Amino acid sequence: MHIHLCITIGAPVESVWNTIESVEDHTEWMADAESITFVTDQRAGVGTEFDCLTRVGPLSTVDRMRVTEWKPNAAMGIEHRGMVTGAGRFTLRAAGAGITEFCWDEELHFPMWIGGAIGERAGRPVLMRIWRANLTRLRDLAERPATPPS
Repeated sequence: MHIHLCITIGAPVESVWNTIESVEDHTEWMADAESITFVTDQRAGVGTEFDCLTRVGPLSTVDRMRVTEWKPNAAMGIEHRGMVTGAGRFTLRAAGAGITEFCWDEELHFPMWIGGAIGERAGRPVLMRIWRANLTRLRDLAERPATPPS
C-alpha cells in the first residue's frame, strides 16, 4: 500500500525541520503514535532505532523502526520492521518565502493474518484520514509562534 500526502505550512523549512527533528516528539502531532521508546543510545540521524506503540482504533502494535535517511531541512526516512513492514519518508521543500511543502510517503505491507493486500486496501482510507489530521497538527505546531525565553 502506498500513501502520499502533502501539506503547505506557513513556516520556513528550518522551522518545520526543528518541529520534526526530535523523533520522540512525533507523538505530539501523530495521533496514531502513542509512545516512542528508543532502543539505541542515538536519538537522531541514520541508525537511530526505536519502538513505536501505534494505535488505530482498537488495534495496537509495537513496531521497531529505524532511521534510514537524515538530511536536515530536506528529508527523513524510516524503515518499519514490525508487524507492518515497509518504509516512510518525510520531505521538506521551500515553496515560497517562509512557506514549506511537507510531504509524507509510506509504502506499507500488512501481514497475511490481518488481510495482506486486502487488509491494506481496507486500511488505506482509514490511515489517510488519520495522517491528514496528523499533518494538520504538524502544521499547527510548526506555525505556532516561538515563545520567548523567560
